[in-house]
Amino acid sequence: MKLLVGLGNPGGKYARTRHNAGFMVLDRIGQVLDVPFEKEICDSFVAICRTDGEEAILAKPQTFMNRSGDAVAALIKKFSLKLEDVTVIHDDIDVPLGKVKEKSGGGSAGHNGIASIVEKLGTVEFRRIRIGVGRPPEWMEAADYVLSPFEESERPIIAESIEDCCRRALKFG
Repeated sequence: MKLLVGLGNPGGKYARTRHNAGFMVLDRIGQVLDVPFEKEICDSFVAICRTDGEEAILAKPQTFMNRSGDAVAALIKKFSLKLEDVTVIHDDIDVPLGKVKEKSGGGSAGHNGIASIVEKLGTVEFRRIRIGVGRPPEWMEAADYVLSPFEESERPIIAESIEDCCRRALKFG
């Protein structure tokens, strides 16, 4: 069994913000696989599906970004998962808008959701798919930037990167 976690903040206020790119990916995967997020397990909206010959749990933590680790750790424990079965999908201001990068390990780079997961799991060794949302303008704080919606001109770019991220997330090998 695999766990795909998309990071974001709950509620309509944050729905289309840069910080919710992880939720956007999970929503798209749910659409593609025709699986609704109709269960709430471990403070997360969850959909369970089968893809690439594997059973997968799609999870959108509802703990707010800064406490994502609580939900992720609880899901790992509940389903008796190994760290190599976990993929966390999140926004990254250090990756150019529209680019998607994968890695395992490494620090949080100031991302509060990743920092929370690292703290709760006690390790940095889990797969991450990072969606580039670009750097904030010089006059804007990073926190304000990631909590702002994508500009009209950025929406087609982020839509393409969400599709790329979906393809990557569903490859488990």
